[in-house]
Amino acid sequence: MVQKVYDVHGMTCAHCVQAVSSELKGVPGVEDVQVDLPSGKVTVTSEQPLDHAVVASAVDEAGYELVSGEAH
Repeated sequence: MVQKVYDVHGMTCAHCVQAVSSELKGVPGVEDVQVDLPSGKVTVTSEQPLDHAVVASAVDEAGYELVSGEAH
């Protein structure tokens, strides 16, 4: 399993968390998504490392902006 933390801008409420979580959980290989609303940090657990562009596209589809990601 791989865990990666991303910074996402624009989330302000529970609906935002749900939208981002739902889109990211739809990415093949994603096992879990945890969103910390106050910090804007999104932790994604996946079977293998995810393509940054795929994650950015999912966040964009939810209506938010992926700022960065760091491996853990």
